Formats: sequence, C-alpha cells, structure tokens
Amino acid sequence: MTNLNALLRSLVIALLPASTAWSQSAQVPAPPQDGSITIINARIHPVSDEHPARIESGWIQFDEGRIVGIGEGSPEPASDESQIIDAGGLTVVPGFISGPSQIGLLEVKQVDATDDRREGASRSPEVAPWLAVNPDSDLIPVARAAGILHTFAVPIGGTIPGRTSVLRMDGWTTEDLAVVRDAGVMVSWPTMTPITASWMRRSRDDQAKSIQNRIREIDQWFDDAEAWKRAKDVDATIRTDLRFAAVEPVLRGERPVFIRADSRGQIESAIAWAKARGYRPVVVGGSNAADCIDVLQTTETPVILTRIHRLPSSRHHSVDRPLALPAILEEAGIPFAIGFEDEPAHERGLAHNAATAVAHGLSQDAALRSITRGPAEILGVGDRIGSLTPGRSATFFICDGDPLEMNAIPLRAWIDGREIDLGSRQRRMLEKYREKYRRTGQVDADMP
Repeated sequence: MTNLNALLRSLVIALLPASTAWSQSAQVPAPPQDGSITIINARIHPVSDEHPARIESGWIQFDEGRIVGIGEGSPEPASDESQIIDAGGLTVVPGFISGPSQIGLLEVKQVDATDDRREGASRSPEVAPWLAVNPDSDLIPVARAAGILHTFAVPIGGTIPGRTSVLRMDGWTTEDLAVVRDAGVMVSWPTMTPITASWMRRSRDDQAKSIQNRIREIDQWFDDAEAWKRAKDVDATIRTDLRFAAVEPVLRGERPVFIRADSRGQIESAIAWAKARGYRPVVVGGSNAADCIDVLQTTETPVILTRIHRLPSSRHHSVDRPLALPAILEEAGIPFAIGFEDEPAHERGLAHNAATAVAHGLSQDAALRSITRGPAEILGVGDRIGSLTPGRSATFFICDGDPLEMNAIPLRAWIDGREIDLGSRQRRMLEKYREKYRRTGQVDADMP
C-alpha cells in the first residue's frame, strides 16, 4: 500500500506541470510600435464625432501607439518614412470591448484553482480584478482572435463583490494589462419581490423581511463609509480602512457605482438609492430596462446589457424581448453597451450578440458603437479607446467585410500601436485537422 501511495503521489507531481502548462498561453506579448504606419485603401468605421459615417475608401496613420491622422481617399505625402500597409478594401474597426468579463479571472470552471472571480466575504470592495487576472490565460488569445482587445473585468459574489477594472488583452504582467485599475465599485442589488415558485419553501413575509434587511445593510455600510471619509477629511491620523478607502472615488463622484440589477423593481430602487446619495449609477444586466425607460431617461443612467441571447425574464414578455431591448434603448436615447456575460471561453460571441440586435431593430451603427465607443464612454475611457480619432490609442483590427458578421475574422490587429499575435488554440486545432484531411486527399492542399 505504501508503494502504491508513493506511486500515486509521484504521478500527481509529474502531471501538475503538464496541466499548468496546458492552461497557459505560450504566445509572446507584442513589442512596442517601431516607426509610423499608414494603412491605405481601407473601409474604415471610425465610430467618432468627426467621422460618424463609414469611410468607404480611406487611410489611417498611427505612430508611437497613437492615431495621428485619418481621412478619405489617399493621405498627404508624409515627411517621415512611414510603413505603408495596403488594406485592399478590407475593413478597419476599433477593438471590441467586452464586459462584464471574467477573462483572465476564470480558466476552467470545474477547477477551483483557476477561478479568481470572487472572495469569501459578502462585502469586499477592496478587491480589484486587475490584481487577480492571469496575463498568460489561454482564453485571452481566443478573445483577441474575435476582435476583443479590451475587457471590463468584474468580480462576482456577495453584496459588494469588489471594484472593476478596464484591461487590455496583451501584456507580460497584470500591470501591463491594466488600463484603469479602479473603474468603479460593483454592488449586487437584492431582488425586490418575493419568489413564488414551487421550489421556494420560505414564506412571502420571510422573503420580504430578508429583502428589507439586505437593503438596510447596504445603506448602513455606505453610511459607515461616508462617516469614515468625513472623519478622515478632518483628521488625517484616523486609521485607514481599506474597504472604505476603496469606495472613496464613488463617494466623491469621481467613479460610478455599477449596480447589478435586472427586474424593474431592482432597477428603479437601485437608481433611486444611488441618486439620493449623490452617486453615479450604471445599471449592469438590465434585462427589464424597457420597463424603466422614464426613470433611465430622467436620471440619465447608462445600461450595460448582458447576454442578448437569452429567454425573456417573464412569460408576459414576447419571446424576442431580450433581442429587441437594444433597439428600445436606442430609440429612447439611453446610453447603453452590449456585453456578453458568459463563460470566458464563449465571449468571442460578443459581435454575434450585437448583430442579432440589428436583426431585431437596432441600427447597424448603434450596434457597432455598443461594443466599442459605447462601453468606453460608460467606463470613462472614451477619450482613450473605443473610436478611431487622432490622439487616441491605435487599437483596432482589420477584417474582411462587415465586422459584425460571424465570418468576419480579424486578420491583423493592434493594441496601442503594437501588432499582436492573433493565433489561438482554436486556430491551431483547425490547422491540425485540416492537415489531417489534406494528407488523405479529402481537402485541397491549397485550401487556406
């Protein structure tokens, strides 16, 4: 028995490096941009105020990671030795921004050691995703290969699961990935109505009391945070509380409070709570936002939608209600973004969600904006990413055709002017089995 145990231990130790290596990307982060680059003969989607419409044939120049010029036709002759890339009619698009996202925080859902999405406490606002993200996650290249070049990283679990971060999808370390380390605090708002499903064993009164207790706890916690801040402003020697310090930007109005809310009761009560305290709310989820149009308009509250491909939340809603929701928000003039909160391996379907919204009434320009400039502005980084504007980050990709089509695969991509590797494990597997059938003669040898 002793020898058997020793053998089992040796096998586990031998397999650990292999399993760790399998979950790590071997791709090397891109080097800094070396010299000016000009892309010509391109169909360009600037998604900007300067160029609100698509440029059918134009150029874009970038240097030192920043866009220096964009326009129709051909560029003026440059005084420097700019590298020329002839796009040949291909499409240039701002990098997609996916969120709420757990890319880099979760690798394999069934393996607890690869899951860094949550802490054990119910209220842990000091938690910051940028510190926990894995720069070598094998899912980062998968996202990049679908045009996702930034994410809005969000922790989960508990009433105040933590802060949020804006991350770029390329870099050696967590510091390299972090664009904005603290983009605001996340609050999970309680369900406002008792559940009457057959599986619920608690009475309506018990549920109602629990709901009121949770709201009082949230109120009390923020009361304590504001009291600590006032005392700290008067007496700098007061001991620092990391939990309260983490929400200071929200208390000062410098950062929004992201409130996870879906039902009408959740959305309306959460917005009322935030506005009464002088905070800047952003609704995350918002599956019933169409029932709260007046409140959203009056308070100018943005919405980050999650999962367009879902069933309606109520039997009283039409089956296409989630798919038509973006069009309803667009018509009402409410700022919104389309997210794809699912397992990180599936976030590559972000553009497909936006395209489905187009099929249900959303304009094509608004759909592209909802996964580029829209989320950038909601997250407070619209002056850096999300559109192709001189002075902003050279973060975009080149694809063939409509960027929202499922077959519009990015061919080349840049993040801050650095051309990144668009390879991924899916593409490696595709090439592996294409080669298998090439050797048997079942596939043309010249097939790409």
